[in-house]
Amino acid sequence: MAVFCLLLNNSVISLFLDVYVQKALENMPEYLSEARYVKHNLRKKHSERIISSICILMGITFNVVLASFTYGQNTPLYFDTIGTLAVAMLCGYFPGILTAVMTNMICGFFNPDSVYFSIVNALTALTMVEFMGRKDIRKIKNKILLILELSVITGIVGGLIQWRLFGQPQNTFIGDSVSAFSQATGVPAFLTFIVVEILVNVPDKGISFMVAYLVVRFLPEKLKKKLRNSTWRQVPLSEAEKKDMRRWSKDNKRSVRTRMTLTMSGMAILLVIIMFWVGIRLYFENAINERTEINKGAANFVSQVVDGDSIAKYIKYGVNAPGYLDTEQLMYKIRDNAYGVQNLSVIQIDETDITFVFDLDANMDYEGNYHEEPVPGYEPGETYPVDGVIAPFLDDFLAGKDMPSIPIKTQWNYFITSYTPIFNSEGKCVAYACADTYIQYLSGYMRDFLVHITLMMAGLFLLILAYGIWTAGTFLVYPINSIVMAVERFIKAGSDQQKLDEVVKDIRTLEINTEDEVEKLYYSVCDMTLNQTEQMRSIRRYTDATAKMQDGLIITMADLVENRDSDTGAHIQKMASYVKIIGEGLMKKGYYAGKVTPQFISDIVRSAPLHDIGKINIPDSILNKPGKLTPEEFEIMKTHTSAGEKIMEKAISTVEGENYLKEARNMAAYHHERWDGKGYPEGLHGEVIPLSARITSVADVFDALTSTRVYKPAFPLEEALALIQEGSGTQFDPKCVEVFMESLPEVKVILRKYNESV
Repeated sequence: MAVFCLLLNNSVISLFLDVYVQKALENMPEYLSEARYVKHNLRKKHSERIISSICILMGITFNVVLASFTYGQNTPLYFDTIGTLAVAMLCGYFPGILTAVMTNMICGFFNPDSVYFSIVNALTALTMVEFMGRKDIRKIKNKILLILELSVITGIVGGLIQWRLFGQPQNTFIGDSVSAFSQATGVPAFLTFIVVEILVNVPDKGISFMVAYLVVRFLPEKLKKKLRNSTWRQVPLSEAEKKDMRRWSKDNKRSVRTRMTLTMSGMAILLVIIMFWVGIRLYFENAINERTEINKGAANFVSQVVDGDSIAKYIKYGVNAPGYLDTEQLMYKIRDNAYGVQNLSVIQIDETDITFVFDLDANMDYEGNYHEEPVPGYEPGETYPVDGVIAPFLDDFLAGKDMPSIPIKTQWNYFITSYTPIFNSEGKCVAYACADTYIQYLSGYMRDFLVHITLMMAGLFLLILAYGIWTAGTFLVYPINSIVMAVERFIKAGSDQQKLDEVVKDIRTLEINTEDEVEKLYYSVCDMTLNQTEQMRSIRRYTDATAKMQDGLIITMADLVENRDSDTGAHIQKMASYVKIIGEGLMKKGYYAGKVTPQFISDIVRSAPLHDIGKINIPDSILNKPGKLTPEEFEIMKTHTSAGEKIMEKAISTVEGENYLKEARNMAAYHHERWDGKGYPEGLHGEVIPLSARITSVADVFDALTSTRVYKPAFPLEEALALIQEGSGTQFDPKCVEVFMESLPEVKVILRKYNESV
């Protein structure tokens, strides 16, 4: 309840901040609209991050409190993952893992073994987020599957850690159950323990999950949305958008996320290696110093208990000498109470040999080999040649000097031998007390130390890895990919003003706020795309104005011809309309798909008024003759197609880049060609005739039939349509006729508009 109240209070505070910010922003001048938007966005994001941090702290606190309570009760149920599961559900995998690792680190103050199990808690968070990514946890079946999955993972990993560290279960109840079941069934204790650990985790993880689930479920939806969005540095992406982004970036040879993950992993592994190496070095340095002091102290103690005046008797009579056995027993007691000392002896040194006075039985021989049973020492009076250890210091030994401890290194062992002189009553050195200590390089300590360091660092390693992946994704991969994908859409939009405006809007709604160079790049891209879009809009306006001016010039040129022709009233307007109807009909039917495009239709509609531009060269006497033309006059009339082609060719060479003039040339030159090849000026046939000219042919003839001329009245609509249909396949392109006939409603609208008598 306390947790819920705290979260609710934070929700109220956040709501108050939002209202306050909104009121403040509304009072800002309009010219600060961009700054107003940025400030509001930053304030909103900071509010979300504060709430997320509070959520993580509450999750850690909840875990620690429950862990401390169950630790004191010695119960097999811990309930120390409730906060971890709740944070993972609300905020994602990195906050969940952070909650898990910090929980175990803090619990280490009252339960030192807790730090070794941080990996178990971290895997709980990771499993929770991974399961939510593929299953709907609102379904009962999926809840059961999740609990079982959590129990198996934590049971196996936790059981392996316990068995390796302690050799048995931590909890006495579980330990007794494992022993009883193993003895009754004969199943190995280890396997029994793993199974029992999984079974015990079922109620533990089941109760933990249900408590976390209920807490999350009853939180305000607005607060949950803020927590989910708190880890994003841009507008959150949906799963579909993430999938599209992964598919888009599949061609990348190297991923920033992979590089960052490998870098963080390498750093974490290197950190573990360095810590292990430093720990081992410190251990050996401390161990050597400590053992050397103990070793030297034992040798000093022996030198004090051995009677220097009796050395000759001890060598000659051995155990039969008075006081020998008592002295030997004292040496055994000294060795047993000196930590790490393997052997004590008393030796006499001359130029060639070492003579043993005392040499205790020991499990370790002078070669560094360990034996289960004690190896008998040298008998009193036995000799041994001066070896390579003593030889360098032989003069000092013969002089009776107090010798420093001598280290002896082998491949697997490190010996420390200390020597202290023994003096007789006359002050003469008669022997040396010798103490031996060894330290193994590859001892069980090193293995245990490595295991402990590895387990302690495992959770931290997973946390570092999660941080690397999260940082790379949140601060680099998602923002950069979002920017690049938006720029690609901007490029593909080309000159489509509507698409450009949509892309600019999409880019500005990304709201990238990484507070670093990526954010600067984002705002630069925003400014660039906005400026280019506005430039494109200005260019489009200029182009439209230019096109209107050109169209006006075209109409003017066409009017020059039309005004000379006494009976072609509104011919160019009707021609443009008919051409548009036929072009759109072809595109709708899918005819000539490679040719008929919106741009093609625009070109032929604009070019239609110029189809008879060549008539400007025809004399008025022929152009406006009321009767039938003579053969000679008709030949002159036919030259208007070639004249029109020449005029348009000259215009094309003068006005570069205007593609529609090429269609105007084709329409002027070939609109009197026939489908069967009997037309003029070149006798082209079929699809060899340019499509624009074939469309113009149908439109021109239909308008001529339905319009009044000085030499004929207008044909009725039905008769004109019959003649057009009759010319299909001979005079006209059948497909052009087909779409024209199917567009009669639009044709009639044009006729009514310009031919009031129809």
